[in-house]
Amino acid sequence: MNYRKLFSTLAAGLALAATSAAAQAQVKIGVISSNTGPVALIGIPQKNTVPLLPKEIGGQQVQYIAYDDGSDPSNTVTLVKKLITEDKVDAIVGPSSSPNAMAALDFVAEAKMPLLAPVGTIAIVLPMDDKRKWVFKTTQNDGLVADKLVGHMVKNGVKTLGFIGTGDTFGETWYGVMQDKLKGTGIEIVANERFKRPDTSVTGQALRVLSAKPDAVLIAAPGGPSVLPEATLKDMNYKGTFYQTHGAALNEFLKLGGKKVEGTIVAGSVMLVPDQAPDSNPAKKVALEYINAYKAMHGSEPATFGGNMYDAGLLLQQAIPEALKSAKPGTEEFRVALRDALEKVKDLAGTQGIYNMTPEDHSGFDERGVELLTVKDGNWQLIQ
Repeated sequence: MNYRKLFSTLAAGLALAATSAAAQAQVKIGVISSNTGPVALIGIPQKNTVPLLPKEIGGQQVQYIAYDDGSDPSNTVTLVKKLITEDKVDAIVGPSSSPNAMAALDFVAEAKMPLLAPVGTIAIVLPMDDKRKWVFKTTQNDGLVADKLVGHMVKNGVKTLGFIGTGDTFGETWYGVMQDKLKGTGIEIVANERFKRPDTSVTGQALRVLSAKPDAVLIAAPGGPSVLPEATLKDMNYKGTFYQTHGAALNEFLKLGGKKVEGTIVAGSVMLVPDQAPDSNPAKKVALEYINAYKAMHGSEPATFGGNMYDAGLLLQQAIPEALKSAKPGTEEFRVALRDALEKVKDLAGTQGIYNMTPEDHSGFDERGVELLTVKDGNWQLIQ
């Protein structure tokens, strides 16, 4: 008997069986959030939401492999590579901020890795191309949010607008969106300023905006940095109306800003005011379920940014069973099938709104995903 041949055959068979078992054992999901650094107000509720994500989908156990990128895009890239090459995940959820997500775009596309990005900028999914087709966005597109804000400006007689945004993808994208949305409205941008997220002073930018005497000011910044320009202008006795994007749609904005952010107009999700939303809104029930589960686990209410992470879990919960019909986890075929399944998600209620994905739209929200809010007596108030 040729024992060497027999042992080789057995070894090959065992290796094949081990590979097959590994491929079928579980679904692996990578998670990248900014738990430290300037974006921590966004990243911490996302990190805290991971334990609430589904642990079994389609009969498969789901393992979440989570990392902190420290708010640094270069760290994000390193972690994306690690998740792809070492952890061999089937999809990635994250990162927490727009610049970090844009930095990862080339690498997830090359690996054919579905990325569910809980970030604000529309640039991560549009214009659609061979790279962006691997990305799905779990926040409202900037254009939807801008429509709400511009509608309020027109209705309230705003003619001149000052703009202060972060000097990165988030701020630059928002400036471009506003330029487009203001066409034909008679509203002119008379000041255009930028600042860095870690900045502790924006005095120069605020003085230039103040000298332009705009009727209103729009601040395009995510998380804690959104407060600084508004507070600075308030200290300079600016009397116009303040507008904020969905980047400021978190309770920490109220805490950090205090009385200085009273009267601010914000376009955000129903998750900020679920008790004020009508029962007919399908997102209300999901938002309350998530908020209550988060409070039970962490003893505090989550920011809407945590809801973006929770919605990623809902999208995976709907798409993974479809992908399993075509391939096993741990394979390129499964990742491709998962991408295809995510693109076909229809009428899925999340904490932020209703998802209807298409090959052209990887955010999937319509106007039901955005509410117009104001800050009244230190709380969010739905504008009817």
